[in-house]
Amino acid sequence: MLFNSIEFVLFYIVVTSLYFLSPYKLRWLILLVASCYFYMSFVPIYILILAFTIVIDYFAGIYIEKAKEPALRKTLLMASLVANIGILAVFKYYNFINLNIEYLFQKFNYQDPIPYLKILLPVGLSFHTFQAMSYTIEVYRGNQRAEKHFGIYSLYVMFYPQLVAGPIERPQNILFQMHTKFPFNYNLMISGLKMMLWGFFKKLVVADRVAIFVNSVFDNPNTQNGTTVAIAAFFFAIQIYCDFSGYTDIAIGSAKTMGFDLMKNFNRPYFAQNIQEFWRRWHISLSTWFRDYLYIPLGGSKVKTSRRYFNLFLVFLVSGLWHGANYTYIIWGALHGVFSVGYIIIKPYLRKTPKSEFGALLMRMGNIALTLTCVTFAWIFFRANSVSDAFTLIGNLRTFGAAPQISDGLSNFGHAALAVLLLFAIEYKMEYMPQKFNFFNSPNIVLRWGSLVATIFLILVLGVFNGGQFIYFQF
Repeated sequence: MLFNSIEFVLFYIVVTSLYFLSPYKLRWLILLVASCYFYMSFVPIYILILAFTIVIDYFAGIYIEKAKEPALRKTLLMASLVANIGILAVFKYYNFINLNIEYLFQKFNYQDPIPYLKILLPVGLSFHTFQAMSYTIEVYRGNQRAEKHFGIYSLYVMFYPQLVAGPIERPQNILFQMHTKFPFNYNLMISGLKMMLWGFFKKLVVADRVAIFVNSVFDNPNTQNGTTVAIAAFFFAIQIYCDFSGYTDIAIGSAKTMGFDLMKNFNRPYFAQNIQEFWRRWHISLSTWFRDYLYIPLGGSKVKTSRRYFNLFLVFLVSGLWHGANYTYIIWGALHGVFSVGYIIIKPYLRKTPKSEFGALLMRMGNIALTLTCVTFAWIFFRANSVSDAFTLIGNLRTFGAAPQISDGLSNFGHAALAVLLLFAIEYKMEYMPQKFNFFNSPNIVLRWGSLVATIFLILVLGVFNGGQFIYFQF
């Protein structure tokens, strides 16, 4: 069930209504049943995978908390992690690993005896796996009490707003909320609906509109020139941002209407002035997950310089692999590892911010442009259908300046460009003038309602309603 569908809108209305009409003691059950239905609307049988890991982690958390011996506690934690990572490895990486083994065997004229598995990747597997892992890790560390209520723990893993694509919540932030009695709150309801509306705008008007041009270029790399590649790469940067952050806005907004507070996952990342700041603004729940559960345990920055660089590069490499079993994602992660290590090396030599306001503005704009260029270049590998396609597209950049070949029609291209300009104008205002022209929340009733009606109008007129699923559902 896609967020950008009439089916979801009806589902949301029914579930939210039942939630507030039901007694407090039954609300967890309403949400759990709704979440099961939501997940089973994709591939029903895969609910058994979630059930398996939920049972394992539920009992692992209880026995980790009860265990007194450090060795036993660690064994129980490892059993939980192996179960979760094992499921992820089989469904997401088995065939990828087998493909590489087969390639290696062919080099020595051997036949690969390992069969391939004809299986579909369960939707959102990486997200709820990481959320489940964070629970047992936090119980092991003593930062979270084991959840004794099996239904509540199941809801923690399966909470439908963020089940498929996050944000990846920590148990400290969300578990206690599932025990909380949230009365109907008009202000939260309106605030959540506004956030959902903005998410629908990002997805339908911006992401799916620019996707038409992006697909026409990336699916035909050999026929492109430098101009079309550059535009498509930039458009994909916009597409993946609006697609993913749009999903997040709908997820956070739908949860907020019921009283739940999910963590912020995006903070206008394309206004970042360096690559480190970009990762503090982009996919925050995943960035902090890798920081807390991989980077810091490896030693983080409290090690010698060369080891710090290695730790940072490894985290980004694993992050690339987390996104998918494909060398395009691995190269994307490696590029960000190089960018991040490179920035740390050159940071002491960078010019200080000029004292003049104009000079500071120019430096800020230059830093934003450079960061966006690096990020956009890496996105080419992320979006390309193969590594060879990515290098073909990059090679075509040498013909930069040739007339663009707009194969999707001037009308759509114009609408896409207009949507992107509108997005940047609004986000610029949100970034640098948050107190001015606060459209959706303006005290001026004309501006407030006018902006809401205008957004709905743009969705209906410029929205693409056959754009398909969200990009991050595949992860």
